[in-house]
Amino acid sequence: MSDALLNALTEALADLVTSVATCDDDVLDPDTAVKWLENTGYLLGRLSPADRGALSGLLRQTAARRPDGGLRDDVLRICEDFGIDDDQHELYCDAVEDLGRRFVQAVRDVDPATPVPTCPGWTFADLVRHHGTTHRWMEHLVRTRAAERVWSKDVPLDLPDDPGAYPGWLARSAEASVRTMRGVDPDTPMWSHGADQRVRFFPRRLLFEAVVHLADAELALGQEPRIAPGTAADGIEEFLENLPCYPWLAEPVGVLPEGSLRLVATDTGAGWTVSFGGGGYRWTASGSGSGPGPAVPPRVAGPAASARVQGPAGDLLLLLYGRYRYDDPRFGVSGERAALDAWVRATAF
Repeated sequence: MSDALLNALTEALADLVTSVATCDDDVLDPDTAVKWLENTGYLLGRLSPADRGALSGLLRQTAARRPDGGLRDDVLRICEDFGIDDDQHELYCDAVEDLGRRFVQAVRDVDPATPVPTCPGWTFADLVRHHGTTHRWMEHLVRTRAAERVWSKDVPLDLPDDPGAYPGWLARSAEASVRTMRGVDPDTPMWSHGADQRVRFFPRRLLFEAVVHLADAELALGQEPRIAPGTAADGIEEFLENLPCYPWLAEPVGVLPEGSLRLVATDTGAGWTVSFGGGGYRWTASGSGSGPGPAVPPRVAGPAASARVQGPAGDLLLLLYGRYRYDDPRFGVSGERAALDAWVRATAF
């Protein structure tokens, strides 16, 4: 793409956004303006950090061509208002750090022998050991810039003999993994067990490991998990993006009969359509939020599907991970139950 085209598109974007943002209410309905700006924010939020950095530079060049004063300031505010300068890698690391503290707090005073019903056969000791092992494994992978798979069993764990000391060990493991990931360029190529073969894959993956396993702990303690809608939406997309990379999920999904599933988040309007059958697997998103923050996307209609499940985004994420059943009253279900049943069986953990 030529510099002239990039500059023209950036000028057009700046003019449109500033015009909508500053338009009088009697000229443009405020609800319509908000919808337009939310959709623009969603699209810009889906850009990679490198592309956001490039766009930030283009917008600053555009602002420099405007006269001093309000017009220039309006263009410069676009980067701040839409989070274009935000470091997504750092945001994921922040979120992992926060979830690590919450996880340790949730399990610290629980009897290690307490069962975890959403992970049949596991106790709290097993849950904490598993999550801490994941932190240790991913920290090792990123620190060594692994070029091929390294199994977690081959990574030193320094696991305490006393399960009662596991929470403290988990806290140290989480601190080490976040510290290592923060110190590496997120665009560094390396092996990963997902679709993104770069360092940036790991904090995002760790975040949703923490989200789901914290929910396991909370549900075992009779507590209701609370997952921010934007985080949950990103988690749904992270699951769907990486599913083809996990043979234990991809192979059963690959032999499903023709069908489709529509997930709709009632708290945000985000939606995802998953189509399967004929050895294939496809998914599309409409109006979905992304990233670890609390972004609330616009409401966008999605395509028809064999089966439809609607509920809060956080509950839909836990449904995908098998922590909730679709016949739970928190969900609204319509369409062909056979297609939904087939998907649930194929993706069971």
